[in-house]
Amino acid sequence: MRRNKDSAILCKWTVVLSLLVYGCGDTSQSGQNVTTDATRQLDLEYAIGFTAEYIDNYKLVTVPKPFRNASSGFKYALVPHGDDIPELPADVKVVRIPIQTVVCTSTTHLPLLDLLDESDKLVGFPTVKYISSETIQQRIRDEKVRDLGSEKGLNVESLLDLQPELMMTYVMNADYTTLDQIENANIPVVLNAEYLEETPLGRAEWIKFAALFFDKEQQADSVFSAIRDNYLRIQGLADATSTKPSVYSGVVYGDSWFMPSGNSWAGKFFKDAGANFLWSETTADGSLELSFESVYDTAYEADFWIGTASFGALAEIEASDSRYTNFKAFKEGTVFTYNARVTESGGNDFFESGFARPDLVLADLFKILHPEKLPEHQLYFYSQLK
Repeated sequence: MRRNKDSAILCKWTVVLSLLVYGCGDTSQSGQNVTTDATRQLDLEYAIGFTAEYIDNYKLVTVPKPFRNASSGFKYALVPHGDDIPELPADVKVVRIPIQTVVCTSTTHLPLLDLLDESDKLVGFPTVKYISSETIQQRIRDEKVRDLGSEKGLNVESLLDLQPELMMTYVMNADYTTLDQIENANIPVVLNAEYLEETPLGRAEWIKFAALFFDKEQQADSVFSAIRDNYLRIQGLADATSTKPSVYSGVVYGDSWFMPSGNSWAGKFFKDAGANFLWSETTADGSLELSFESVYDTAYEADFWIGTASFGALAEIEASDSRYTNFKAFKEGTVFTYNARVTESGGNDFFESGFARPDLVLADLFKILHPEKLPEHQLYFYSQLK
């Protein structure tokens, strides 16, 4: 299912060049927007999960909600190497910047490094076989990135041996036992809560969060502006369409069909792409758990089925449950899923760079739903199931 290497490289460089055309510009002075004579806020347009202030000689970064329903958050003082550490409250953690080595634990963090030209700073990652980034894959082949086991079974001893200047990770609850162990070894740990963002552009704007640790705010702002402008351009085309094809998504696991909520990341993509997502009015976080019968009653005549989890062919879907074949979308072959960029070892780039490049995801969806409106676009993450 993976595209050949030449095509993937060409595609990636097309993305990079498109960003340059939008005006990333010279980043040699990427930290020049940091002031030392007044306090000011980092400019954020969509992201609501973090803030950053420039105070004297340091940056104060706050992640108020590191996981869903968290009652408290974290603050980080980013202090340049060689500068005196200011007097800070006891709950503020200090990180020396710009960092030169980093360990990440989510594939969604990796495109942030790629887009900031900082992939060479990655020295460790759990289960490296699932990484899609070709730049980082090459670093793995060159033995410059250490495999740290799995996320659930992180090899802490190996991580401590690396002594990275920063570990960027995420949590789903308030169990910080492992993170405390790492911090007690003088390795700063920073929590990235991008997955809690409510919009595709809000999540993509976390490139500005990563940039703070590399003194590359100007580059992050240019990259994000290009992504935002492209997203809004496609959304404008979608808003102007008179037809809204009906769409459903998901598959059955166990006894439940897991359908994206209208308020979810996927649900908002469907809306912005000009779809009539049949569950657009639901407001739950994440996914809905529905019965097969209720989905069929609503979606049996829907125009498109987009997003079939791990199913990569119509025959696989039919073999799993013959009831799927009764849907109009199955009969007419209008079934698409995000499997166009899957590595031989099982990494899926949709779950890596898809979060950092929502404009490419939206372009795919708009192309699927309204192919005549975006004739120049070739599907990047999605493919049609045969």
